[in-house]
Amino acid sequence: MISIRQRKGIKTTEVSEDYAAQEENVKLENKLPSGCTSGRLWKILSFTIGGTVALCIGLLTSVYLATLHENDLWFSNIKEVEREISFRTECGLYYSYYKQMLQAPTLMQGFHGLMYDNKTESMRTINLLQRMNIYQEVFLSILYRVLPIQKYLEPVYFYIYTLFGLQAIYVTALYITSWLLSGTWLSGLLAAFWYVTNRIDTTRVEFTIPLRENWALPFFAIQIAAITYFLRPNLQPLSERLTLLAIFISTFLFSLTWQFNQFMMLMQALVLFILDSLDMLPAVKVTWLYGIQITGLLLVCVLQFLNSMILGSLLISFNLSVLIARKLQKNLKTGSFLNRLGKLLLHLFVVLCLTLFLNNVVKKILNLKSDEHIFKFLKAKFGFGATRDFDANLYLCEEAFGLLPFNTFERLSDTLLFYAYIFVLCITVIAALAVAFHNLSDSTNQQSMSKMGTCTIGLRPEAAYNLIHTILFGFLALSTMRMKYLWTSHMCVFASFGLCSPEIWELLLKLIHLYNPKRICIMRYSVPILILLYLCYKFWPGMMDELSELREFYDPDTVELMNWINSNTPRKAVFAGSMQLLAGVKLCTGRTLTNHPHYEDNSLRERTRAVYQIYAKRSAEEVHALLTSFGTDYVILEDSICHERRHRRGCRLRDLLDIANGHVSSPSRHVRGDSTWNPKRCKYLSTLL
Repeated sequence: MISIRQRKGIKTTEVSEDYAAQEENVKLENKLPSGCTSGRLWKILSFTIGGTVALCIGLLTSVYLATLHENDLWFSNIKEVEREISFRTECGLYYSYYKQMLQAPTLMQGFHGLMYDNKTESMRTINLLQRMNIYQEVFLSILYRVLPIQKYLEPVYFYIYTLFGLQAIYVTALYITSWLLSGTWLSGLLAAFWYVTNRIDTTRVEFTIPLRENWALPFFAIQIAAITYFLRPNLQPLSERLTLLAIFISTFLFSLTWQFNQFMMLMQALVLFILDSLDMLPAVKVTWLYGIQITGLLLVCVLQFLNSMILGSLLISFNLSVLIARKLQKNLKTGSFLNRLGKLLLHLFVVLCLTLFLNNVVKKILNLKSDEHIFKFLKAKFGFGATRDFDANLYLCEEAFGLLPFNTFERLSDTLLFYAYIFVLCITVIAALAVAFHNLSDSTNQQSMSKMGTCTIGLRPEAAYNLIHTILFGFLALSTMRMKYLWTSHMCVFASFGLCSPEIWELLLKLIHLYNPKRICIMRYSVPILILLYLCYKFWPGMMDELSELREFYDPDTVELMNWINSNTPRKAVFAGSMQLLAGVKLCTGRTLTNHPHYEDNSLRERTRAVYQIYAKRSAEEVHALLTSFGTDYVILEDSICHERRHRRGCRLRDLLDIANGHVSSPSRHVRGDSTWNPKRCKYLSTLL
């Protein structure tokens, strides 16, 4: 934008010089329209190209992942029962409700079957819409019934293509976030390339299609993109309102599709709390975001028939506590550095105490125990004492809930992502520390957000948000491997933003005394282009080989089991066994189960522990009594559990049961000693029932 201002120091007596200056200004004014027009045309052209690239890269990623899934299983050629078996563990359970809705004579009967379900848990009627996040299956089943596609597309393909389509939205949202942060769509292209080349660590959709996170993460990415735009200063009122609407819708859909939404949004709330406390975000906008989180979660709570786990969530308690503490401490952001630091520590203490108090009160009123296994797991994981609790130990022994393996960083380094991420992270952390120190040292606290922007060393509010976001989710991923997909995808965004950001290069070049505007322009475009060329050169041949490699689904034992159940057992038969296998039994045969993998219910956890006594050091008569109390007709005993080799000693299922039952004197003692365990018990129990 060209601005014209009067020069200082011009005397009125110097008429000729003044006239010359005016004449020069007139010339500049005449040039303004053409300059503005060319600039506007360039912006339109750049936006068009960038938007087209975003759509293309999203669609190509979706096709790429769908092709990998087809090539790995030969999905189009295998039998229906094999397709269903390929949806392992809880994936099969969720897909079974989509299948159930399609098989119902009418939609109303389908809804009634979900709301009064007595086949998922034997001798018990439960409301599946309250217990589980399966509205997406309901919506898809309705859509499949309504659309005229039954003749052209099988139900299973409609389902999986929807999930792969969401991956296109996911990658496009990551692309847009990086573009918004850096100001160039080249950054978005680099983020998308990194996402694809690091596919092993950024997504697992091609082999766990119906998993809840595959539904939720695309909406989470949209929400982050919308928040990034919302935090920009000087937005037009209409743009701000539309962005708030986008944030609300994406937050609501994210919350509706994943049972762990409250924990992810709690991390987001902590990001907002940190930045608000350090004056790095406008307080009004932070309040809007707190409100959207609470409103979205409460709306989901209503749709899930007042799910008590949502009402007792830490997120609602934390957000309310922050808003209350703000009212109590009105002069929080005034005073000297030490004064403000003391106020912040007090504010933190007040918020923490209020959160725990509100959360405990709500849980006592609702008698809520649905999420206690998570806190037991966290307590044991971070070394606050050993535990005999079966559920906590079950999580601790799963690799997915362990620490992030070191080889993850080796893979991320091969694509240069990890190096770029650390480089950008170091520079932005330095900038953030300088901003925080400046804000806390300002005793007057009268600067506006626009004025604050001139002293933040190039760290804008939206960049500050994404910085703290990536740090907190990084700690989450390092502590729990299953959560790495929330971090690695954002790592692609953050690293690409930094390499294409003029502010980052400006700060770096100033630090090493090589600052020059032309150098900034060269660095922000040349470095990403060189990395893109490197990625194409190194990974394109491997991706082509991967696409040409053909495999086939092969699991004859499970297929034989499902066929035997369908042919030789009554439709109302009740089956007991491992959670993972029973999900497949429900999907492939429609039989009633004693337990299943959706573990967010205290009574179900107790039931599962009782069923698993078939593998413990208990007499066959005791186990028989437990199983018949659940109405069990058949029990499926698995050699892979009886002779388990996947887990180390002490983490095998039978070891965990011994610890929980007190048959081992100490949780740290994993040797079975004088055990009455006998692998032949598997055969004995199968004949007893």
